[in-house]
Amino acid sequence: MNWHTITTEETLIQTASKAEGLTDAQAKQKLQEHGKNELQAKKQVSALIILLRQFFNVMILVLVGAAIISALVSDITDTIIIVVIIILNAIIGFIQEYRAEKTMEALQKSTALSSTVLRNNSETVIPSAEVVPGDIVVIKAGDIVPADIRLLQSESLKINEASLTGESNAVDKITDPLKEENIPLGDRQNMGFKGTNIVNGRGKGIVIATGMQTELGKIAKMLETAHSVTPLQKRLTVFSRKLTVIIIFLCGAFFLTGYLQGKEMTNLLLVSVSLAVAAIPEALPAVVTIALALGARRLMKQRVVIRKLYAVETLGSVTYICTDKTGTLTKNEMHVQKVWVADETKQQMLMEAMSLNHDVNKNGDGTYTGDPTEVAMVVYAKTQKHYNRIKEIPFDSERKAMTTIHEKDGKFWVITKGASEIILTLSNDKNIDQHIKAQQEEMAQSGMRVIGFAGKEIQELPNEISPETIEKDLVFIGFAGLIDPPREEAKQAITECKTAGIATVMITGDHPATAGFIAKEIGIIDNAAQKVITGTEMEAKSDEAFKEEVEQIRVYARVSPQQKLKIVEMLQQKEQFVSMTGDGVNDAPSLKKANIGIAMGITGTDVTKEAAHMILLDDNFATIVKAVEEGRRIYANIRKFIKYILTGNAAEIWTIFLAPLIGLPISLLPIHILWINLVTDGLPALALAAEPAETHNMKQAPRKPNESIFAQGLGIHVLWVGLFIGLLTIATQWFEIANNNSNWQTIVFTILCFSQLWHVIAIRSELDSVFKIGFFSNKPLLFSVIITVLLQVCIIYIPALNVFFHTKPLTAVEFFTAFAVSSVVFVVVEIEKWIKRKRKAKAGK
Repeated sequence: MNWHTITTEETLIQTASKAEGLTDAQAKQKLQEHGKNELQAKKQVSALIILLRQFFNVMILVLVGAAIISALVSDITDTIIIVVIIILNAIIGFIQEYRAEKTMEALQKSTALSSTVLRNNSETVIPSAEVVPGDIVVIKAGDIVPADIRLLQSESLKINEASLTGESNAVDKITDPLKEENIPLGDRQNMGFKGTNIVNGRGKGIVIATGMQTELGKIAKMLETAHSVTPLQKRLTVFSRKLTVIIIFLCGAFFLTGYLQGKEMTNLLLVSVSLAVAAIPEALPAVVTIALALGARRLMKQRVVIRKLYAVETLGSVTYICTDKTGTLTKNEMHVQKVWVADETKQQMLMEAMSLNHDVNKNGDGTYTGDPTEVAMVVYAKTQKHYNRIKEIPFDSERKAMTTIHEKDGKFWVITKGASEIILTLSNDKNIDQHIKAQQEEMAQSGMRVIGFAGKEIQELPNEISPETIEKDLVFIGFAGLIDPPREEAKQAITECKTAGIATVMITGDHPATAGFIAKEIGIIDNAAQKVITGTEMEAKSDEAFKEEVEQIRVYARVSPQQKLKIVEMLQQKEQFVSMTGDGVNDAPSLKKANIGIAMGITGTDVTKEAAHMILLDDNFATIVKAVEEGRRIYANIRKFIKYILTGNAAEIWTIFLAPLIGLPISLLPIHILWINLVTDGLPALALAAEPAETHNMKQAPRKPNESIFAQGLGIHVLWVGLFIGLLTIATQWFEIANNNSNWQTIVFTILCFSQLWHVIAIRSELDSVFKIGFFSNKPLLFSVIITVLLQVCIIYIPALNVFFHTKPLTAVEFFTAFAVSSVVFVVVEIEKWIKRKRKAKAGK
């Protein structure tokens, strides 16, 4: 039902109530019918179930398979190492998911604890959970509205609904029914909503919805279903599935081929096991997790808290940032932008009027408290003159004006302040011409909240002080235009987002003119094709029509929480990766649904922070740009160690697969492969996380959301470099066996190890030569390579390790031969990058 369109009498009838409130018996009956006035959290999943879910990830299942295979060949060391990796990944995933379950708990804490209602025709304080539909609620400044109510009485009542609507200005409340049915929550002036704050006045309201039926409850329902998956999660899931198929195919094909050739079964099983172990990147999940954790740690220094680990790299894929206006792009404080008087002689008079007509209080420390609009005007006026106030007519939301009367030079000075259009109608000044009205229009269209001032001097006061006797025959004084000014750093951040190919969209509960003005000021709108649309206009469009133009809309004004969620969903349907920033309860569903939700750390509610993927501790939009750069760097580095690990695994597969086909013995044992995958791969791959951002990091468009992890030549590189290393290794194996060298397997093992180390040094940049970026620009990588070489030396020359790893000591000639042969990999990869640079330079001409 559209409660805002019916009278108070009809509301009482519809709720089976009366002006003096319910009786205890009626309230008890309604409590049984409607339930408690609480937000019901969805059924909680047990910690055990959350933990067990971590083991059904495709990559984890692949690792479980590797552990089983290792156990089958009686290699307990390999099995233990893999099981440890599986457990670590499960613990990290459990912690992240368990924390997310706190969202509903935080939402419940944001509501009032007790309320004053009329029961048995007298005021009674009861727990807010016991408020029922039909209750008459008594509210005053400082209270939190306990349920959705239709107002019955309003005495200078103002409610701050920013947490629900996103609009910073307190809403003046009335009791009369409204004509329009489909209007945003922020325009329903005769309604109060659960969880909003009363900042001024007092009133009464009849409860029309409680618990999950309130507007806040509807948001809670959306939080139960809203969810998203990060780009990296999607890419790794697809990669894991493909890898599983490839492993099964390789092992099956090799075993079947050998069986048809009549080869010995035990030997075939050993080779198949070696192939499986070589193909599975055991270290990949751990390395990716650690890299993301290190990225999260770096972001903490940039005043960003990461709540969900995989979100660290998501900003690198974001194509749209949907942001709230108030407090995020603006300072969340009213400021007098402009004052205007038709007659310059009235300039001082306007300053005095602004400093006298208000209900602001000055604190002992010199600060002011009161309505933000009035505080802004008092601060701006800075007048030292003071005239005693002897009478006042408080602001009334119906007449939209406030009048104060002061003693001045033996006369009475009447000052009336209010909405600009109302002040013009109250003035009898014949000079109110089109010029003044045009100025009012111009200021309003510039996004300002225009306040008008008028006044008069009278010799004596009438017997009755009322709007009818005082607010007439007024002389127009001037206008004050106020605005919530944009943050300077936000303007710069939006410019940087454009350079990085990211579109910024403002979603606000504010007036469209104000929102449009701010959007143009800070660069969100910079051409005529970019649109401003209201929630009402959006509601009138079909889903197909809205989806068609969603990518051209840059400002959404007066939108509901459901509409915010729809905006995110429509952009995602257009294959955009969407980020949403916000601080109010109304933002929580959108933040949770977005590919990455960003909450404000200072002004953000607990609900918003729990629903978000990351939190800005400084509430600064500019910090997002730093996070974007870090996210892109992290993903680029993740691609590098996927390239590194898979190329090494491909080299191992080619070596094991091809050697028996050309009559050579099995090149490596499973323990050799696991050593390469966990140590030779693991340490340098981890050090790649410290690789600095490349020069083109923030000068290119975001990655396409559906882009494969093997795109931009990564897959081709893995295939040809892996094959090159494999052929290089097999050629060496053939040569050493042909020369009756009993150390051939240790040499092959060492060449594979060192080849991967040369490879990791070469792939530190996609295009630039290592000689340009410098060998010492990533010292952790340099140290990890040195440590890995020393570890390899240990398992070659320490007798106890010779037994464990099935290796033999090499002569100096054999060792340096392995070192020299493996260095060829560095040369060919550098040549590959040189060719890429030439092609890019040619394409850019």
